[in-house]
Amino acid sequence: MYTPKHYEVKDFEEIIEFIQKNSFGTIVSTNQGKPLATHVPLELHKKGSDYYITGHLAYANSQWKTFNENNEQVLVIYQGPHAYISSSWYKTEDVPTWNYQAVHVYGTVSLMDEEELEEDLIRLLHKYESHRQNPVLWKNFSSQTKRQIKGIVGFKIKLEEVQAAYKLSQNRSEKDYEAIIKNLYEEEKVNSNQLAQLMDEKNK
Repeated sequence: MYTPKHYEVKDFEEIIEFIQKNSFGTIVSTNQGKPLATHVPLELHKKGSDYYITGHLAYANSQWKTFNENNEQVLVIYQGPHAYISSSWYKTEDVPTWNYQAVHVYGTVSLMDEEELEEDLIRLLHKYESHRQNPVLWKNFSSQTKRQIKGIVGFKIKLEEVQAAYKLSQNRSEKDYEAIIKNLYEEEKVNSNQLAQLMDEKNK
C-alpha cells in the first residue's frame, strides 16, 4: 500500500485496536493471476506470539478453493471512516483531497476443519449476540440448524506483514484542521461525521 511517511502508522497495538473495531474486511486472493475478493466479518486472535485472522465463506463461493493452492499469501483490507475534504475549508488555496484510515494485512491462509470452524462460530456469535436481550447463540441452535455449517468453509490467516495509513489532515495547520472538523460535522453524512469525531479525538 502506498503510504507517505507522515500518514504511516507503526504502532502495532494501535493497528490491532483498529482491526478489532473495524472487523468487516475484504479478503483478496488470486486464481491464475485474476484477483478475487470477498467482503466478510473477520475476527482477530492471538495464539502464543502469533496473530491470526479467522472467518468463513459460503461453500458456493469458489474463492476458498484458492486458499490451499501453493501456500500463497492473501491480502486482507480493513477500512475506517473516510470522506471528501474540500480545499474551500482551508485558509489558503490548495487542492481538495480525501481523508481515510486503511490497514492492509498479508499472511498465509489455510482452511479450518469443522471443529475449528464451530469454535470460531461460537466466538463470533458471542461477540455480536451476548449483549442482546434474546441472544442467538450456537449452543441454543437445533441440530438441524447446526447442520448448516456444511454450507460454509472456515479459514485462518497467519499475520506476516501489516501496513497502515491514517490520512487525517496531519499536514494541515491547526486552523485548517479545526475548520475541516467543523465542516465535516456540518456535512450531515455518516462517514463525514464519524471522520470528524475521529479527527477531533486525535486532536485532544
